[in-house]
Order: sequence, then structure tokens, then C-alpha cells
Amino acid sequence: MNNFEENKKRATELRSIIEYHNKKYYENDEPEIEDFEYDRLLHELIAIEEQYPELSTEDSPTKHVGGKADSQFSPVLHRVRMESLQDAFSKEELSDFDRRVHEGAGAAKYIVEPKIDGLSVSLEYENGVFVRGSTRGDGQTGEDITANLKTISSIPMRLSGAPSFLEVRGEVYMPKSVFEELVCKQELDGEKPFKNPRNAAAGSLRQKDPKITRQRKLDIFVFNIQQIEGKTLSGHRESLEFLRSLGFNIIPFFKECERIEEAFDEIDRIGNVRGELSFDIDGAVIKVDNFEKRRILGSTAKFPKWAIAFKYPPEEKETTLLDIEINVGRTGVLTPTAVFEPTFLAGSTVSRATLHNQDFITEKGICLGDKIIIRKAGDVIPEVVAVSEHCENTNVYTMPEYCPSCGAKTVREPDEAALRCLNPDCPSQLLRNLIHFCSRDAMDIEGLADAVLATLVEKGMIRTAADIYSIDFEELSKIERMGKKSADNLRAAVEKSKQNELYRLIFALGIRHIGQKAAKLLEDRFSGMKELMAASCEELTSIDGFGSIMAQSVVDFFSLQKSRELVDALRNAGVNMKSREKSSDRRFEGLTFVLTGTLSTYTRSEASAIIEGFGGKSASSVSKKTSFVLAGEDAGSKLRKANELGIRVISEDEFSDMIK
Repeated sequence: MNNFEENKKRATELRSIIEYHNKKYYENDEPEIEDFEYDRLLHELIAIEEQYPELSTEDSPTKHVGGKADSQFSPVLHRVRMESLQDAFSKEELSDFDRRVHEGAGAAKYIVEPKIDGLSVSLEYENGVFVRGSTRGDGQTGEDITANLKTISSIPMRLSGAPSFLEVRGEVYMPKSVFEELVCKQELDGEKPFKNPRNAAAGSLRQKDPKITRQRKLDIFVFNIQQIEGKTLSGHRESLEFLRSLGFNIIPFFKECERIEEAFDEIDRIGNVRGELSFDIDGAVIKVDNFEKRRILGSTAKFPKWAIAFKYPPEEKETTLLDIEINVGRTGVLTPTAVFEPTFLAGSTVSRATLHNQDFITEKGICLGDKIIIRKAGDVIPEVVAVSEHCENTNVYTMPEYCPSCGAKTVREPDEAALRCLNPDCPSQLLRNLIHFCSRDAMDIEGLADAVLATLVEKGMIRTAADIYSIDFEELSKIERMGKKSADNLRAAVEKSKQNELYRLIFALGIRHIGQKAAKLLEDRFSGMKELMAASCEELTSIDGFGSIMAQSVVDFFSLQKSRELVDALRNAGVNMKSREKSSDRRFEGLTFVLTGTLSTYTRSEASAIIEGFGGKSASSVSKKTSFVLAGEDAGSKLRKANELGIRVISEDEFSDMIK
């Protein structure tokens, strides 16, 4: 096979691989490879297409941004394309970029800034009011995520002294500390943790429920003006200072450089401090400062010719595996954790990393005493990359056959990678189950924080969730840092939780595969807990949106004697076991409402509850299936979309008339 044929075959292979990883990264928020590895693949394809232009295709991933607009959000057509950046991995490539700039536009000043690793978004303002926010998508068409962006406190809703129209670009990210807390909670709940902060930010920002986005504590750095009407700016530095004066949270630092050598020094400096930053970066960006020179240089089909991103390789270190500890999560999943010699890596000293499951250990061939290579996924969470040297006379580590916490035999269910302890009395699962039971989305018992629950379990005051309702509050007030007032507040919160809707209790029980949405479906279908406990798989699978795995999980849970005893104890304690009464008034049956803008008479959740109580549906985006759009003040893109589709828009007064 000649060289041309070899490159043709490799180009086809690379396109397939890159498009697969584009879908995993941009659309599923589940990347399988590190950014550095992905960038290397893309760089290789670019090199082949430059050497053999006849191998370049119109649909090549070198010519488009990887993402697509998700159908669950309304599409947004970007009037100014949200381009991606050309990547560089060496100083030689940066020098080539500098040469091309000089040849195309003459000598130029550069601005060097960190490349924030998050989700790129557009924010639009009309007369200083935030009217629409969207994702980058494929660069031309993104997703309308206005409601979710409004939950980010650092995004200003109104600007003082703003031009008539302004569109800015920023990067939504999850701070490292928030990411670490989230991963700990996911592992505690037996959920699959996010791989890195970027993955977590993207998954949080594309939630259908803005309340979930709010809980994720996202932040943003704004770094570019896409469009502006009513003001003229001449350069990037000037635009950043202007954005700062308007109240935007702009990129945390940037440096003006006269020559490319100064840019090299700043890139090295950023690389040296990136481990100490409170946010994740995956590189540094060099941009031509002057806007007129940018216009002269222009863009390729995918990249601006006036900017380039230098990508830092992930830092890896070798260390010795000392031990493997097994932790038991809330759902009984056994998670192996590598304990190794403390090593300074990407800004901090680490000594532990998750090993995920037996399949991961077997695939890597990990043995106790091995020399292992570690790195931080997204520069945050330590992970084991490979074994560099095996310890002599050892075998690949095997997960325990019996639960290290309670001694019960562990089980690996079909189609699952996890090993699981099914004993409901397992001590390691008790605290995690109690934390879930008291959480906001479950029984919402304010005051029973993780540390308080841990103390109560340690002192033997709580052995099951039902024991919460028979706590000796006099004794509780004597516990350190509790006091009488805190104990009285907790007593009130416990009493209040007895009146919760049934779906909260169902969710709080921690039935596998049953989230809050599924719990609501069960409450809607059954008149009470007694009827639910007697339900068969056939009855459960007849519920729209309820699958066979979920149904079997419910049946299995209530077939356990311990589960039935727990429900009986909760019933005897006075916890509500009845479903909400269904209204006989189904006036909104078959109708779909979309809420937009700021409502003054109702909160959105109150309006949605009223709609659903009358048999209607409350949706998050406008489509041809929408019946009404309930518009409050500052209604934005959803109102425009409704008018375009000819959908009836109603005010709060009209809505009030409809529900009288």
C-alpha cells in the first residue's frame, strides 16, 4: 500500500473515531478519553488533510465544532458563529502562528489568557436586560438554556450603562471544590460520578429542571464580545475592561504581550500555577488584540486565524500501590480505592484514587505493590492510568467475596460492573441511607445534617430511618454543638416531615432505580403505600414511563421483611402513607403549558402544580405541541418562539381566570 492510500485509510479511521468521541463529549457529557488525547487525534487528521487536500471532506470534524443542539431544548441560531480554536502542542507551532499573523496583518500585540475548561455559552442583552442564553452547539446552532443560566448568580440579569444590544461569550464551569463535593456525594449515593469538572458543568447546565442546575453551584467567566450595538471598541483588552465595568465576571487574569516570546513566558507561568487555581483549565489562549487586524486575518471554516490555544499535557507521576481499601456505598456497591505513596501532583499531594470496579482492576492488571502511573482527571480527581512495573510474585487483585462491613456474601448482578452487598442491615449502608432519607428531595428534614446523623448513629440513638421519629430530643440537646434551640428546631422539622407527599417517602426509601420522577409516577398510580406494596410487576409496567427493571426493583424491595418492617414503623410513627387526592376537575387534560418570564402572583413551581393538578402538563420549551405560553415580566426567547409558531400567549390575569 502506497503512502497516499495509507493516509486515506487513516483519515477515514480518524474521522470515525473523532466523531464518536465528539458525541460522547458534546452531546452525552460522558467523555471516554482525555482532552489531550482527543486533541492529538484531531491534530493528526488536520495534518493529513493539509498534506493531501483531496482527502478533505465537507463533513470532516476538522471543519465543524463537535456538538449538536439537543432536541429537549429549543434551537438557537447564532448570528455570529461561535468558533472553536486551533490547538498547538509545541512552541514551534506557536511560532508558526506568529509568522502567519505577521504575514497577514503585520506586527501585532497579543493577549494571553487561561483557557477555562467548561461549557461555552452565549448571553444576549437587550437594553441591559438578559433575554437569552444558549450553548455553542455546533457553532451555528445551539440550545436555549436561558432558565438554567439564570440560576448562576454571577451572571447579571440587568446591566447598568449597557449598549442597546450586547451578546457576550463565556465559559460556564464548576469550581474544583464544588466538583469534589459533588463526586463524594455521587459515590456516597452509589451513582456514577462525573469524570471531570467540565463534564459535570455540562451535565448540570443541560438539566431540564433549573432547580438541579442551581444546586450545582456553577460559575462563569466571560471572555469575548460576539455582537455589540451602540458602542465601538478597538481591541480585546479594551473590551474586557468594558465588560468588567458592566458587572461581568471576566476571565480572572490576562497579559498583554508585545512579542511571541513574551507570550511563551506567560504560557509557562500559567502552566506552573494551574494546579493552584480554584477552577480547571486545559490550556492557554493567545489572541491578537486589535479588532481590525482580526478582521483582516479572518477565519477558516472552523477556526479564527487570529487566535490559537496551547494545550498542556496532563501531568503524570509514578508511585507505589500500598493497599486497596473497599468502601460500601448507600446502595451497597463496593468501591475499591487505591492507597499509594503520597505524591505531589498537579498542585497538591495525593495518596488515594478510585479503582472503580473489578473490571477496571483486571483490565489494568493491578497487583498490590505494583509501580503505578497516576494523574488527575481534569487536574482534580486522582486516577490510576497504568501499571509501569509489576511487583514480583503477586496476582491481580480480586474484590472480596464477602462484604467487609457486615460479612454478607456479595453479588454481581447481570449486565453490571459493580459488586454489591444486598444486606439492608449493613452498617456501612445505614448512615448513607439515613443521609439520603433526610435529604432535601426526599423527606427534607432540615437540621439532620450528615455530621449530626453520624453522631446519632455512633451513639446508637438511630438504627433505622423510623428511629428519627422517636429521637429523645432532651438527650439530643446535650450533644456537643447541638443545644436546646437546635434540638427544638429539629423536633419541628421532624414533625413537619410526617405530612410530606407520599412520593417523597417513596424516594426516601432508597429503592434502586427509583428517582424522584419515578416516585411521583407511583404516587399518581396508587392511592397509598399499602396498594403500592401489593403491586405486581405487571401493574407497575403498565404505568407510562415505568420500565421492567424499575418495576422488578420495586417488587424486590417490598418483598423483603426488613422493608415491610420499616414501612410499618414509619406508619406507626405517623408518617403520611396516602397519595394526594386527585382533583376530579380535569379542565387542562390534554393541554401543555410553558412558563416564561418573572411571575408576580405565583412561583413557577406553584403554577406548574396548579396546571398538573387540573390534568395538564408543564413543559420547559415551546414547540408546536404547546397549548399556552404563560408569560410574566422580561419574557424572552420562549415568548418570541410562541409568537413565531402562532401559539396563544396568556397573562397571569388570564391564567387566574382559567383556574377560577
